[in-house]
Amino acid sequence: MRNLSKLDQLLANLNQKLPAESSHKEREVDAQEYDSGALMRVNHSGEIAAQALYHGQAVFARNPEVKAHLKQAAAEEHAHLQWCEQRTSELGTHVSRLGPFWYWGSYSIGLVAGMAGDHWSLGFIKETEDQVVEHLQSHLEKLPAEDERSREIVNNMIKDEARHAADAEVAGAKELPALVKEAMRLSAKVMTSLSYKY
Repeated sequence: MRNLSKLDQLLANLNQKLPAESSHKEREVDAQEYDSGALMRVNHSGEIAAQALYHGQAVFARNPEVKAHLKQAAAEEHAHLQWCEQRTSELGTHVSRLGPFWYWGSYSIGLVAGMAGDHWSLGFIKETEDQVVEHLQSHLEKLPAEDERSREIVNNMIKDEARHAADAEVAGAKELPALVKEAMRLSAKVMTSLSYKY
């Protein structure tokens, strides 16, 4: 298997198939289903962004082990993406119409994080996943108790995201500056707010 150049990797990611907006017809839902569907739509957007971050970071990863870690994490995020997409459909709603924006915006951020060097890139992974776990835990509090299916999905995602953060720390993640962490929180807040509605 040949090693791809940075340009080849960029072109391969440009050809990345994004999840299409659900083709199913939406149906009338009650308030609880609406809330669950909107929360799972937000989670789906988060998984698009996470996958894109890892794809972008992998382009400039120097260490083969770090690159392999990024690719494995991206594959797991893709599984999460599918879980969330299926669940939004089951709940009678759609995934975010802003998916391509979430992907390419996050991919660009991933490229910058990757260019900063492997230890900073790992630090970015750790902070991202720490914030994602916090975000998902808040969703568990908001999801209706009766929505066991969505709760099961979110719990499984929390386990995987926490492991990604722990793996990055073991691999040598650097602590990000407070200002960067706050900027990450702010951008996540924008994405979650817009994805909840759109």
